[in-house]
Parts: sequence; structure tokens; C-alpha cells
Amino acid sequence: MRTRTQVQELLYGALLAALAILIPTVFRGWLQVIVPPFSATLGSHVPTMLAMFISPMTAALVGVGSALGFLLTLGPIVALRAAVHILIGVMGARLTRRGKHPWLVLSLTALPHAVGESLVVLPFGFDLYQAFVVVGLGTLLHHSVDAVLTVVLNSSLAKAGVKLNKLVPDSCDRNHTMLR
Repeated sequence: MRTRTQVQELLYGALLAALAILIPTVFRGWLQVIVPPFSATLGSHVPTMLAMFISPMTAALVGVGSALGFLLTLGPIVALRAAVHILIGVMGARLTRRGKHPWLVLSLTALPHAVGESLVVLPFGFDLYQAFVVVGLGTLLHHSVDAVLTVVLNSSLAKAGVKLNKLVPDSCDRNHTMLR
């Protein structure tokens, strides 16, 4: 049974990592908000946030995918900001493992996410205002919008029988046959 769960976790992680790479690539310029020196691609946090409900390893994998997607499209500074998703994803997954409600997990990770992205840009010539007000506040707002999208999507997935925090669906018995 554990092997099946590990395969499902890897599969979901790979799919979410692919989305994390695809979102900045496909939606660049279309779902992108730019307030120089800050930029945000709406929906880009959703794969990492969903991965928080699976496991710390899955969240880290998706965070790496997010950083790679932004490296390919917007360069190293934005990629380093996206690399913060690795730490935030692991933090959120650990909170989820402790039984915290999804809204609480996403709320508790918002401020560390904003501070992390603010700190990452400081060595690249951003002054304190640009780093903490423009990038930090922008990240906080972006995190909040994507958190709403994540909760709605997670709820829809659960109604469809895909419960990310419980990889083996309730509708399957021990023999992996569908129950009525």
C-alpha cells in the first residue's frame, strides 16, 4: 500500500511541477502584473500551494519546478524569488501534516513568503523600499489571491474525489477496486 501512495505522490508532484514550469511560460505577459521592480504571474503559486497538501517532498519538488519556470522566462532574480517557494512549500506541508486547516496553512505561510522574496532581492541592488514595500507587499497580495484560487481548486478536486492530503481516494478499498 505504501508503494502505491509513493507513486501517487510522485505523480501528483510531477504534474504540479510541470504546471509550475508551464504557468510562467504560457501566461507571461497575459496574467502578469508588473509594478516595477516587482512582477507577479497570477496563479503561479497555486501548484506549490496545492503541493503543500500532499507532502514536504512534493512541495519542494514543485518549488524547484517553479524556480526553473521563472529562470527560463524572467531570469535569475525572479527565479531566486521563486526558489523561496521551496521553503514556503515545505513549511506549509509540515503545517498540513500537523492537521492545520488549508486556510490557516496558507495564511501562516503568507508573511514568511513575502519576507523571503524581499530578502532575496536585496543583494541585487534593490533598496529597502523596493524590497520590502514593493516586492514584499506585492508578494503578500499575490500570495493572497493565489491562496483563494488554491482553496477553490482544492475544494473542487476534493468534490471530484481527488483529495490531495489523502492520496488513496476514499472510494477505493484495500484491493483497489471501486466501491459504490
